[in-house]
Amino acid sequence: MKNKDRNIYSEMLQAKSENRKLLAILLDPDKIVWENLDILISKIDQSPASHIFIGGSLVINNILDDLILKIKQNCVLPIVLFPGNPSQISDKADGILFLSLISGRNPDYLIGHQVKAAPILKQTNLEIIPTGYMLIESGGETAVERISKTKPLDRNNPDLVLATAQAGEMLGNKLLYLEAGSGAKQAVPLEIIRLISKNIEIPLIVGGGIIDLQGIQNAYDSGADLVVIGTAFENDMSFFDFRFENAETFNNR
Repeated sequence: MKNKDRNIYSEMLQAKSENRKLLAILLDPDKIVWENLDILISKIDQSPASHIFIGGSLVINNILDDLILKIKQNCVLPIVLFPGNPSQISDKADGILFLSLISGRNPDYLIGHQVKAAPILKQTNLEIIPTGYMLIESGGETAVERISKTKPLDRNNPDLVLATAQAGEMLGNKLLYLEAGSGAKQAVPLEIIRLISKNIEIPLIVGGGIIDLQGIQNAYDSGADLVVIGTAFENDMSFFDFRFENAETFNNR
């Protein structure tokens, strides 16, 4: 299937209806070693990933367009922007998670950056997917917390996390993203994943602090529809050099 013919969100809904789990590899442009990019793309293409997310908290280099075009030369997976601010928008991608940091109260991340991004996005053909983004406390300060100047939701207060998720759904978000943060010491608690999954209708993304294959499976078993792997893959490009026990679960392309 050609990327230009895809409807990323419809595919996510279809996968959810079939209980078919999805997997995204998150690439931070600031951490890309260009000389190793061909190997990186090959590893992604051989992995069970269904999506590539691209973005970071800062992104201080200017390789975003070139990075996306290079990946598209050798990989058919849809590329979805996961931006930290409006400067991280590229019309070379296939879609964008239009994030609102609903766990925090910084107006810049609730609506301010979105207002700045809207005129830019109107000039692109990106598929825009409104996404409620929820930072969950993970045992230490993460880059998202530091840059957004917001506090994560208390991992020991599931009622507040649930109410926030349901509010995000009622506001019209098409996805909810539970995030422990890049390099988090602790992943999102499985009981929180289960609670949210059982009480919302839209697809649930979970990321941050997942460091091994069992962590991926645990998130799936608890109700995550899509799991995001970032730091673990950055640290070891052979992360997916294995055979899943239930490989058909990842036959998503």
